[in-house]
Formats: sequence, C-alpha cells, structure tokens
Amino acid sequence: MYARTYGAATMGVDGLLIDVEVDAANGLPGFEMVGMPDTLVREAKERVRTAIRNSGIMMHQERVTVNLAPAAIRKESAGLDLPIAIALLAADGIIGSESIGNYAFIGELSLEGRCRPVRGVLPMAIKALDMGLKGVFISRENVQEALLVKGLTVYGVENLRQVVEHLQNHQVLSPACKLQQTDCSRLEADFGEVQGQFLAKRAFEVAAAGGHNILLSGAPGSGKTMLARRMGSILPEMTDREALEVTRIYSIAGMLKEGEGLIRQRPFRSPHHTVSAAAMIGGGTIPRPGEVTLSHNGVLFLDELPEFGQRVLECLRQPLEDGTVTVSRANASYRFPSRIILIGAMNPCPCGYYGDKEHSCECTPSQIRHYTQKLSGPLLDRFDIQIQVPRVSYQELTAVKKAETSAQIRQRVMAARERQLYRFQKMDIVSNGQLTHSMLGQYCSMTAEAEQLLETAFHQRQMSARSYDRLVKVARTIGDLAGKDTITAEYIGEALLMRNDNIAKAL
Repeated sequence: MYARTYGAATMGVDGLLIDVEVDAANGLPGFEMVGMPDTLVREAKERVRTAIRNSGIMMHQERVTVNLAPAAIRKESAGLDLPIAIALLAADGIIGSESIGNYAFIGELSLEGRCRPVRGVLPMAIKALDMGLKGVFISRENVQEALLVKGLTVYGVENLRQVVEHLQNHQVLSPACKLQQTDCSRLEADFGEVQGQFLAKRAFEVAAAGGHNILLSGAPGSGKTMLARRMGSILPEMTDREALEVTRIYSIAGMLKEGEGLIRQRPFRSPHHTVSAAAMIGGGTIPRPGEVTLSHNGVLFLDELPEFGQRVLECLRQPLEDGTVTVSRANASYRFPSRIILIGAMNPCPCGYYGDKEHSCECTPSQIRHYTQKLSGPLLDRFDIQIQVPRVSYQELTAVKKAETSAQIRQRVMAARERQLYRFQKMDIVSNGQLTHSMLGQYCSMTAEAEQLLETAFHQRQMSARSYDRLVKVARTIGDLAGKDTITAEYIGEALLMRNDNIAKAL
C-alpha cells in the first residue's frame, strides 16, 4: 500500500519541503530508503521501527521502500523521523492516508517514541505555509518558534502515540497557543562610561547611523575593545523583517532558546582569532551559517585583527561587498545573508607602541611588516572609517563631567536612519552603507565646494574607486546626522578625518 506525507529540512537559510513517500508491499521484510538521504537520515529506519514498536503499535512485516523527494537534493535532518513514521503507519493501514496530506510532520524520534526538538523549525514552518499546508506537528519544545509564523496551525506533541491517536480521532489535540515572549534582552554597556575619545565616539555614531565598517588602530589600553562592545547600545532596533531574518538564521544554527520568540536584539559576534575560514563564512557537507551570517543585521567584531589567519580575512572581502555568502557544493549552492557592520581593532605593531608618544616601540621594521602584512589593500578599502585611537589622558580619565550616554547618541542615530529609510523606501536597501556606485549620483548631491575638496583629496591621497565611494557614503551619513540633504565641504572634511591615511601607510 502507498502513502504520502510531508516532512521538512533546511537549505541555506530557507526551509525545504520534503515529500515522504512510503510503499509497503508483500515480500521478504526489508526497509530501503532512497532520495539522497544523509547518514543521519538513513539511520532513521532503526529509530522509526523501534519507536513504533515501543509506542505499542503493531505493524505487518512487509517490504518497505521510503522515497524522499526531491531526490536530487541531499537531506540532512533528524526531523524526518516523524514524517517517515507517519507515512509508514498510513501505508500499513493503521491511520488514514487522507488525514495526513495537508500537514507537515517535523520531529526526531527517540527509541521509546518521544518526539524531540530539531533546529531550523522556523524556516520549515514558513515554507509549509508558503506551500499551502494547513499546519505542522512538531515537538512541544519547538512550538513557540513555529507560532512565529502567522496563519499556520501548530500542534505540539510529546510522542508518536499522541500523533497517531489524533489522526485516528481517538484523542484529538488542541492547536498550540502563543505564550508571552520571554524578555531575553541583555544589559549593554553604555558610551557614558567612556571618558574622552571624542573622535572615536563620533566615528561610532556615524558608523551606526549609516551601517559603515570601522577600523580602530591604537596602543594597548587605549579603549578600542571598550568602544566596540558599546556599538550595540546605539544601533536602532531591528524592524520586523530584520528580526525575522535573524531569528531564522539562529533557528537553523540551533541557537534559539526555548520560548525566546523573535530576536529583537541586534547580534554582536566576537570570534576568537583562531577561528577557521569555514567557521567564519559557513561550511560543512551541508553548509551551516558562519560568523558573518550569525552577525547579519548586527555587528561582527574582530579584535586583534592581524592575529587572524590571512585566508580568514581575505574570505571576508566578498561578503562585505555583496552582503551575501555563497557556499558551493557538488549538489547545490547555498546563499547566506551577511549584511553586517564590521569592526576591526588592532595594535600598530607587535609590541603595540609604534607611533606612541609616551612609549618607545621595540619592534624592527621587518617585525612590523610581518605583523601587518595579513591586511591587504582590498580588505582595508572595505573599511569606510579608519581612525587611530589615542591614549586617554589623566585629565580626561578623571573628569567629573560625565560623557554623553548611549541613549542620547542613539536618538541622533535613529533620526538619521529614519531619513535613510524614507529616502530608500523604493529600494532594497536600508542604509547609506549599502549604496552602490550607480546610486551615488542620485542620492549624494554635493555643493561645488564639496566636489572641489573631494577632487583634491582624491588626487593627493591616490584613492581607489572603492575608497572614493566609501568616503562619499560616509559624508552622506554625516549629512543625515545633521539633517541636511546636500553634502557640503564640511561633511567631506569630516569624512576625510575619519579615513586616516596614516593607518594604511603604516601597513
């Protein structure tokens, strides 16, 4: 007898609906699975048969063939246990085939028949709704995640027996209800705790307002890490669309906490410098999100930048330029979003005191060159803002007057972002940092004085085309913070101040 139902898996950051077909025929007992199942899925036949038996359900001994379609895509998800079990029971005549055709079943089965949670339920539920299914049966632990998808009926189950009795109309389950979202916000550090560093704090305000990448160079203890870790406190809240994108990524990565709901806090990721290229970009037989994707719509902070492997740093160039990561495998290509603000922090030399007025540098020119040679020109070009962070003076450190708080800075940032959202409402971008070269002429009008200053700086500094674009975009953001539509020479001058050539020359 033939039966068919739906399961789900993930592909990149999207859900993938799987047709689970089962044919039970007379012959020598056996269990064959086709349709490019991964090792994890092939092992399902042992879990499923044992779970059915330990749930008190008796089946005929028949030759069983399971097909997972589309056959051309490799499947890797323990969540296919439940749909395989349901389709197998329907093929055996224990439950009616007509009762399972409009639902997706997602869950891993234990040997005793308990339904365990799986990662990636949110994109799976979105895909089920898009394909016109009525609802999903999932583990109770995944219920609140699936309920983020409006218009989809969600049934939370504890074990296989519950699902079978519901489909047999013996003990009907009630649809799950959405609970009040748990407050998972974290206490963030405040810029009000940072004394001095006026240029650096202004640079962070501009970077937050326009979504610009920023590079900090300075002696040890000057406050580079302290400044970077306060970036999240001045970034605007995510829109519903951005929150759903981030939540979907963390669902696939298995990093959603139970009952957390939509992630409203912008991500802040700070991987150690020993991170591999695959962990940074994403990888695996079936690729999973890397650090640049986990930082999507948020901040990726690379402390001690020259300590990272050169291959790791160079593989960041394409994601920073395109806002996406493409990981190719023999059977498919996977696209992961990577629209981030990159913050890099570094010392100017191995000892950290090159160019410092109070400490003499003990490094030789060859040591400095070896230390900084991992940072190529194309990578440096992708930092819109490059500043040197000086040592804080005693007077600044002990000043009685408190510095401007993050809440005050954030108000200006949000006002600038509102101007950008209105300006780009018909475009697929949300900030100045995403402007392309072709858009600059349309959205970055300048005064004659500004154009003259920009031309002079372009020739004197021997700027690349990318450097030119990024300088103009920073100036556009400075204008938005000032509430002006036209870029003046003053804004160009400030943008030049925030792109310190001494950093590149030192490298």
